[in-house]
Amino acid sequence: MDRKGRQKTTGFYMRIVHRYLGFFLAGIMAMYAISGIVLIFRDTDFLKQETAYEKQLAPNIKAENLGKALEKGRFKVDKEENGILYFQGGTYNQKSGLAAYTEKKLPVVLDSMTKLHKANTGRPLFFLNIIFGLSLLFFVISSFWMFLPHTSVFKKGLYFALGGFLLTLILIFV
Repeated sequence: MDRKGRQKTTGFYMRIVHRYLGFFLAGIMAMYAISGIVLIFRDTDFLKQETAYEKQLAPNIKAENLGKALEKGRFKVDKEENGILYFQGGTYNQKSGLAAYTEKKLPVVLDSMTKLHKANTGRPLFFLNIIFGLSLLFFVISSFWMFLPHTSVFKKGLYFALGGFLLTLILIFV
């Protein structure tokens, strides 16, 4: 009951939770928005900084095992010539065991943000992604309780929701 003796509705509580959860999650929503935009450019050099590395490995590592030794996924040796293995961004001398290569990485903060954005069950904080996803789902559902159903704002909102739903279907299937 409110101060005037009226029963508080589900909509009343939905609006309160929607409001304060929105304020609480504003920072993480901004982080996901920024990292999502950065991830669009992940196969370009946008915002990446190049760093040179020299790593002493065991000599005589075979081409098929070099990626594992360098701890690189999707690794491929491009060519082998006079005991030197050439790969994208570097070389490995089979006689001396010296690998010299460059890597392009995002700045530390952006790199951490994109790793959190892409977290899977192998990462310790994956449950945060689940909680955030459920929170976003709550925002979707609770937004329909923001205005009373008989108002023009609510009716216009339904048209916008339908438009957004149709756009989503088009983006999924095109």
